[in-house]
Amino acid sequence: MASTFPPALLPEGFRDRLPPEAEALDRARAAVLRAAALNGYNLVEPPLAEFEAGLVGRLKSTRPQDLLRVVDPVSQRTLALRPDITAQVGRIAATRLGHRARPLRLGYAGPVVKVRGSELRPERQMMQAGCEIIGTDHVTAVVETLRVALDALEDAGVTGISVDLTLPDLVALLASGPMPLPADRVDALMQELDGKDAGALPALGAEAYLPLIAAAGPVEEALARLDTLPGHELLTSRIAAIREIATAIAPRATVTLDPTERHGFEYQSWIGFSLFTTRARAEIGRGGSYSIVHADGREEPAVGFSLYLDTIVDAGIGEVRRDRVFLPLGTAEAAGAAIRAAGRATIAALSTADDAEALGCTHRWDGTSIIALQER
Repeated sequence: MASTFPPALLPEGFRDRLPPEAEALDRARAAVLRAAALNGYNLVEPPLAEFEAGLVGRLKSTRPQDLLRVVDPVSQRTLALRPDITAQVGRIAATRLGHRARPLRLGYAGPVVKVRGSELRPERQMMQAGCEIIGTDHVTAVVETLRVALDALEDAGVTGISVDLTLPDLVALLASGPMPLPADRVDALMQELDGKDAGALPALGAEAYLPLIAAAGPVEEALARLDTLPGHELLTSRIAAIREIATAIAPRATVTLDPTERHGFEYQSWIGFSLFTTRARAEIGRGGSYSIVHADGREEPAVGFSLYLDTIVDAGIGEVRRDRVFLPLGTAEAAGAAIRAAGRATIAALSTADDAEALGCTHRWDGTSIIALQER
């Protein structure tokens, strides 16, 4: 009995990339790798799947519930498809490249697969690309990763870029020092601040933290509000670091600060950032400082960024219209080679029935010159 299963049906969250979006995605990927190479980052390419224990254990960002699992028929062990490449880069840095001098600069690009999508990003398979510096999370390393990210985005044709900075450890730092709060209330406080719920703070005995909700917006205004907090002297290094970062990237991007943003930054240490463009409603990248875990339990500082290339392409960024020149049957190979060397694509006729317009050509070779189709 013939199957009635629709041949074009794909699992929820998966899709085909068709022209011209597939070409745009490839160009965006190439832009990230080009920026990485030009800034001294060496490319690594981890496998799409590996043992589940390895993915979960190496980096705090990866949770078991994020993994799509399969049983390996060879080893009879559980494999997982990677939901994020950063964890794999951490594994490589801690093991196979553990002997390399630090700071270690690594770049990557490839697909990731998630168990389920989100409201803003329903896709379950996405293209992720980025760079990591292993061995330091100093402010100079943060500035470099942001500069490389901007290099890649600008090369990919992204404009109207903004960078939203956050300080993931700020509340814990204040709660254990100048703005004391019982340890069992800190997590709840972080959640309420993340949701900007000012009304919930008095119930936690955390009225002193209300100014943090207002301390969000353009970076200089936000830092000025942080300067008024009790015990702000403890924040001197954080405030100075944010100013250094903002000064370095302000000519190329709008910089804002949300000091208590925690959603998605749970594994970051002292700094986190999100990247946006005015042409897309969702973030196009994320990064910050974190640590990778070695086999002996030692934690090593690191900083990096990941760009979400599908979001960039879905916003219509990176599509390039290339001239496509139709070569009639019998055209000399040298003529086609010369046209391609000049940067134009050629579509060679395979029979006398081939039609230039039907094949999407913009021009035609008439034997001596290139003629635009509308000029025929």
